[in-house]
Amino acid sequence: MSPRWAPNPDIRTGRHVVYHLHVHLVFVTKYRRRAFTDEMLRRCEEIMREVCTDFEAELKQFNGEDDHVHLLVHYPPKVQLSKLVNSLKGVSSRYLRQEYSSHVHRFLWGGHFWSGSYFAGSCGGAPLTMVKQYIENQRRPI
Repeated sequence: MSPRWAPNPDIRTGRHVVYHLHVHLVFVTKYRRRAFTDEMLRRCEEIMREVCTDFEAELKQFNGEDDHVHLLVHYPPKVQLSKLVNSLKGVSSRYLRQEYSSHVHRFLWGGHFWSGSYFAGSCGGAPLTMVKQYIENQRRPI
C-alpha cells in the first residue's frame, strides 16, 4: 500500500494479494414460510458469524424478517463463494432445526430449512461506470 493513502481497514492484504471483496447474500426459508422469530434471528446471526470466521471471512451486517435473512460478508479471494454459501445454509439449518425443533416443525418439514436458491450480489467500491471510465482512461504506451 502506498504511504500517500490513508490506510483503510477494509482493504486486506495477503502474501500476494490486496483485496476488498464484499457480497450481499439473501437466503429465503423453504416455501417462503414465516418460520423466524426474533430469538431465532439472533441465534442465526451467531451461527453465521462463526461460519464466516471459519472461512476467514467477516459478517459485517446481518438482519432479516420472518421468512428471509440478509448478510453482508467481507471475504478473502481464496474462498469459493458457493462453498461459503453451502456452509452458511447447511450449518445454520442444522443448528436452528435442532435448537428450535418444536417451532420449526410447525412451519417446515422434510429436513429442509432454506430454499435451494439464494441471491448473491457483489457490492462496494465504485459504480461500474466509474470503473469502466478509469480503465478506459489509462495511459497506454504509444
